[in-house]
Amino acid sequence: MSLKDRLSSDFKDAMKAKDEIRKNTVNLARAAIKQHEVDNRVELDDQAIIDILTKQVKMRKDALSDFEKAGRTDLLDAYNAEIAILMEYLPKQLTDEEITEIVKATAAELGIEGGKQNMGKLIGAVMPKVKGVADGGVVRKIIEGML
Repeated sequence: MSLKDRLSSDFKDAMKAKDEIRKNTVNLARAAIKQHEVDNRVELDDQAIIDILTKQVKMRKDALSDFEKAGRTDLLDAYNAEIAILMEYLPKQLTDEEITEIVKATAAELGIEGGKQNMGKLIGAVMPKVKGVADGGVVRKIIEGML
């Protein structure tokens, strides 16, 4: 079953179960996918859908700090629930330890032993290896810690 079919099926199940948060979250994800397809006149495959869902999660995570500063715990809870639902459709995320191993191996391949001037080079080499399975901000923090 493709990811798009799974989203459609889960949307129907959420409607039947009267699960408003899941229904709304899945519907917003489906709308983002449909919008991309219409704008670019393409039929998206699972990898492209994962990229869109990753952007949806990132948007929600970015908004969390603003809600926290404003003291909006109601929105904080709602967005955390939406993030949890969207994460079910993404591949299993790498742990910090796994990311650290990938960064160390990549640094060894490139012959980078340290220095902030090598940060961009290392990030550029690591990100394609962890695309879709690791958050870019986490990767950046790990690389900063190593250099």
